Amino acid sequence: MFEFDQYLGFLAFLTILTIGFWLMIFLITFVVPYWIFGSAIERFNEMRAERKAKSDSKAH
Repeated sequence: MFEFDQYLGFLAFLTILTIGFWLMIFLITFVVPYWIFGSAIERFNEMRAERKAKSDSKAH
């Protein structure tokens, strides 16, 4: 069915496919939510600091 070179090529293809699959699962389940929630929290803290600075400048 397969010669040895074709077998090695097929194994290399399956290895790359599997690595890519698990990399995408890792990125979708961990990295992207971490990035989104981290940037949202940082933006919320910036908005809160702007609001506090604005209220402090009005008080003085």
